[in-house]
Amino acid sequence: MAYKISSDCVACGTCQSECPSGAISEGDIYKIDPNVCIDCGTCAEACPMGAISPAE
Repeated sequence: MAYKISSDCVACGTCQSECPSGAISEGDIYKIDPNVCIDCGTCAEACPMGAISPAE
């Protein structure tokens, strides 16, 4: 199950630099490609805004 980024994202880039699979792309709100995400949770741990959670 991939992770998702909520509208609480401030596009700081912390999650993108921590993602080991390169699944996160830039934007007004960053996005996680569910086909590339390895479900490790590193991005969620790194996010200072708490904007990343497991997708349902």
